[in-house]
Amino acid sequence: MVQLSLPLKWVALAVYFGTMSTSVLAFPQYQSLAGLSERELKEALPKLTPRLPTPPPRPEVYQGAKLVDDAAHPWRAPRAGDQRGPCPGLNTLANHGYLPRDGVASPAQIIAASMAGFNMDLQGASIATYVGHLLDGNLVTDLVSIGGKTPKTGPDPPGNGLVSGIRTHGTFEGDASITRGDDYFGDNFNFNQQLFDQLKDYMNRYGNGYYNLTVAREIRYQRIKQSIATNPTFELVGHRHFTAFGEAVFSTNMWVDGRVKGPLENHVTQEAAEAFFKNMRYPRGFFRASKPGSATNDQLQFVLGTDSSRPGHFPGKNVNGTNSFTIDHSQGSVADFCAFYTYFVGTRIKNLYPNPTGVLRRNLIINIEYFYGSRPPGIECTKVYPYGQL
Repeated sequence: MVQLSLPLKWVALAVYFGTMSTSVLAFPQYQSLAGLSERELKEALPKLTPRLPTPPPRPEVYQGAKLVDDAAHPWRAPRAGDQRGPCPGLNTLANHGYLPRDGVASPAQIIAASMAGFNMDLQGASIATYVGHLLDGNLVTDLVSIGGKTPKTGPDPPGNGLVSGIRTHGTFEGDASITRGDDYFGDNFNFNQQLFDQLKDYMNRYGNGYYNLTVAREIRYQRIKQSIATNPTFELVGHRHFTAFGEAVFSTNMWVDGRVKGPLENHVTQEAAEAFFKNMRYPRGFFRASKPGSATNDQLQFVLGTDSSRPGHFPGKNVNGTNSFTIDHSQGSVADFCAFYTYFVGTRIKNLYPNPTGVLRRNLIINIEYFYGSRPPGIECTKVYPYGQL
């Protein structure tokens, strides 16, 4: 019989720490590098497989309505470990296989899936995707998670020990979602039945049972008022002001069956709203929109409204607890894209990546250029080059 030279408990501990050291070496290819120190970047970068960012795809050749709840894209519930986040649209695309079902994709894949699955226009899909990728994606591997904050086994990897994605609060995800709670209250991504019941009430009060632009305007301001009154850390500045109104409009264009014509165009039924918001799936036999779209300037202006006294009409945040909303134009808004672009690229991204080198710098420059190319039609801003040019 062979005698162990160490007590059994020490052997067990050696195995345990050996397993832990293996976990330390693991660094998910989609984990964001934003905000990591130079030391953390030095540890992380050798574990990544660099990729040259894929350019945004071209618009589809056929751009009309078509069956998207088809045999090639059956709905499947997420498996353990699949990434899902606060965006019902992206969750739907992943649950139907237009996106990789694990919820990890490149920006080009997300844009292509948005066009294929919803007939979202290239500009709208691109601007949302590149904002999310620059804030929450891995710029070296060209991957981003549509979820986030996934606990890792073993010791913490560089950063805070959590794999980041678009669910990460204060980056792409923000307060006053229509059917998701504010992060301050502990859950910013799961479906909230109470908020959905409020939405249905507004659909009945303002939309004759449908979700339309009038309902979008009223429910948008209602959610902003609620967050101002209950969330001491509430923020609606910069890109969140832009996306908060954009997502309110998006559903009226993309969640109506493309075969619907006449007065009920841009009117989402309660059944469809529940399918997307709650179940994150297409209604049975759903046809995508009949033409590319997302949120036009006229629609955004309608939902924003002309009453500047409404809370949230201008960007701002609570500065001293609840009900202390203060207007803050410094990061731009839905009405001032160039101010948003200048702050976002020149300050926000620069603070996250103060001194990038090598592949990281190259990919930042490329993605910032793709982001600028996704600006709304007719808008020209003074370009910002925080990392120079290639």
